[in-house]
Amino acid sequence: MRRLLRVLVISGIALATVLLVIAGTVVFVVRHSFPTYDGTIELDGLDAEVEVVRDAQGIPQIYADNPSDLFAAQGYVAAQDRFFEMDFRRHVTAGRLSELFGESALETDKFIRTLGWRRVAEKELGLLSPSTRQYLDDYARGVNSYLSTHSGSGLSLEYAVLSLKGTDYRPEPWTAADSLAWLKAMAWDLGGNMDDEITKTKLLASFPAQNVESLYPDYPFDRNRPILATGAVDRDGQFSTAPVDSELRRGMLTKDLLKSLDSVDKVAKGLPQLLGQGDGIGSNSWVVSGDHTTTGKPLLANDPHLGATMPGIWTQVGLHCNNVSRACPYDVSGFSFSGLPGVVIGHNNAISWGFTNLDPDVQDLYLERVEGNKVLYNKRWSAMATREETFKVAGEDEPVKITVRETRHGPLISDVGDDQREIGEIVAKRGKQPQAYAVSLQWTALTPGRTADALFAINRAQNWTQFRAAAKSFQVPSQNLVYADTDGHIGYQAPGLIPIRNSGRGDWPVPGWDPKYHWKGYIPFDSLPTEFDPADGVIVTANQAVVPPTYKYFLTDNWDYGYRSQQITDRIKAAGKLDANAMASIQLDTKNRVAEMLVPYLLRIGIDDSFDRQGQDTLKNWDFTQPADSAAAAYFNVVWRNILALTFHDQLPESTWPDGGSRWFEVIHTLLAHPNSKWWDKIGTPQLESRDDILREALVEARSEITQKMAREPANWQWGKLHKLTLTNQTLGTSGIGVIERIFNRGPYELGGGTSLVDATSWDAAEGYTVTSTPSMRMVVDLADFDKSRWINLTGVSGHAFSSHYTDQTELWARGETLPWAYTKGAVEESRKDLLTFTKPER
Repeated sequence: MRRLLRVLVISGIALATVLLVIAGTVVFVVRHSFPTYDGTIELDGLDAEVEVVRDAQGIPQIYADNPSDLFAAQGYVAAQDRFFEMDFRRHVTAGRLSELFGESALETDKFIRTLGWRRVAEKELGLLSPSTRQYLDDYARGVNSYLSTHSGSGLSLEYAVLSLKGTDYRPEPWTAADSLAWLKAMAWDLGGNMDDEITKTKLLASFPAQNVESLYPDYPFDRNRPILATGAVDRDGQFSTAPVDSELRRGMLTKDLLKSLDSVDKVAKGLPQLLGQGDGIGSNSWVVSGDHTTTGKPLLANDPHLGATMPGIWTQVGLHCNNVSRACPYDVSGFSFSGLPGVVIGHNNAISWGFTNLDPDVQDLYLERVEGNKVLYNKRWSAMATREETFKVAGEDEPVKITVRETRHGPLISDVGDDQREIGEIVAKRGKQPQAYAVSLQWTALTPGRTADALFAINRAQNWTQFRAAAKSFQVPSQNLVYADTDGHIGYQAPGLIPIRNSGRGDWPVPGWDPKYHWKGYIPFDSLPTEFDPADGVIVTANQAVVPPTYKYFLTDNWDYGYRSQQITDRIKAAGKLDANAMASIQLDTKNRVAEMLVPYLLRIGIDDSFDRQGQDTLKNWDFTQPADSAAAAYFNVVWRNILALTFHDQLPESTWPDGGSRWFEVIHTLLAHPNSKWWDKIGTPQLESRDDILREALVEARSEITQKMAREPANWQWGKLHKLTLTNQTLGTSGIGVIERIFNRGPYELGGGTSLVDATSWDAAEGYTVTSTPSMRMVVDLADFDKSRWINLTGVSGHAFSSHYTDQTELWARGETLPWAYTKGAVEESRKDLLTFTKPER
């Protein structure tokens, strides 16, 4: 017995020792990549010391004597916090994900390499001003200084996990083109209507054009005001009044075209999960003059809505010249992208600005007649440009090669596929000879531009004139820019390359061989919508229509339908005098305007069964708001999803089922006035269903569904229990390995809000109630006192799993809270938790 006890004790000690070693190893690997926030570090190429002050959330405020030192330090700090995210992003934009993740990423790589994002970024370098190019190089120098002393798990935990798969990978040095290429990814997220163009074409194969157009209703100008209430373009090309050309022309429609578009659509839809897209992409930003504020100075609010990612798409930073001067003009703070120098959205010492997506139609699909590597245009055959792309694939010995073909319009995206020529070319009989076709994409972002110049110029602008001059170089993605300054002015500017078409409006694929569909230029900057100090002192942008129908040029017909923007406008008008807290409260508004429109119809429906009627009763006396604990919101959204499914799923292809956003608000608004529309009828039943039949069935089925999903008693229903957000790491968060997913993902979080609400926590009605996109950050800037401004990020500044700053802002964000935004040196010092000093290396 003693011997057995001794063996057990020794075995127990040995096991405990092994477990401690394993635990210690895990702790070491996890913490190995945590950056140093205190002390002194040498940084190559500095002219003088640079200080990085971090607050309790780890948000860095950087102080330097000159711009080169400032942006080099920003590069080092970005690499400290989020290098794996930066490395992942450059692999996305260069079409090199398969080097890290193997064959599963190859089709995505082929598509991006076909578009040539990285190639365009490299061409842009030669167009930039010398100072911008220098800042990009300085930033890269800072990143590479960090890489010179960190590698493997010392860079990020993700590299340790990848090494377990046998991936032999060491990051390359960072370059200026790596920074620029991410702007192409954001342009893809925020620009163009290729998806709608494909969807409309698919629908046209099954329905008359009139039926398709009923699913894309006109913007309701009578109910939801555009950003600018008046205006067009005068004879001199200045923003003023002119008639609009409303002619709609369609391209060719064949079964072969549809087959090819399906191939394109399949590959393109693999991108949103990688780039931060999701259903309900949009943004809110508005500005009010001092007439509406308690201080007599403007207030500006912004909350961009993007796909929810882990880490969040934004990082916070302050960039400060110790002595602001012409030689060192930066004193700016706000939100940026890791991997990109400067500040994208925020304020400096004199102005503040915010962005929402203008979403102009800057993408057109062309059906091209091809013959080998020749393409037809204006009755002449000419050689297409071709290039070979080679892909290294993790786990494969031999590289994969494709040939990219490009027409005057753009690359042949239908070539992307396992067998590019068989899938990409459409063969149709024309007389006796078969004719081959392919699909090309023309897109403004594939034209090299100077958006990086614009970002730095905005960072240092001191007034409206300088801000507009900077915006002139902001080519893609086109955004609604809102502006405010400390002198009390407010303004709006639409920038960007927006095409002028010879014919058509870019709604449908058009024949590429016909010159009348060729773009003939871009809308001149001075003709783009703009406004300065409007009489009512309010500018609201929330992706709604920018201009009334009197505007001469076609921007897009892909607006958000204005439910969010009108709710913001109504809140501002009802608020009286606003302060920063009041502005922030508007960002959290959860009123559902489609519910306000639809519930009166639902309450008129007779339901005999008392159990089923309990659900309907929750809608009585509801104020139409959707906090996370709302029973009425939970039931209504289940009803809404069922209405869309019962009305459309039987008639539309599955890939085009309603997502429930503002377009569907407007579709249902129209259908409610037509109770016997054929859309209400259910295909396959002997009877002819009407509006009230569908509404009754939706109410009853929702009662059953919510009982199964949540509880029998309505008192126990809560919208947040259905409407949850899980922050999923973009790479390893979907590995399929539970322990790894638990390491990198966070959540779920129960949220209020919803699709096309001001608090835009969107969900896809075709899929379920899970949150797909969110306000990616929230900020309110007080032009009377910048230190009274507020901000919050979706996650935290760190990309290191288990860092205290990985999700230290998420719970606050979920509760609708914000953090103080220290800006002046005194306020920054008062909030200081850590101080890191960069010094010149000793020689």
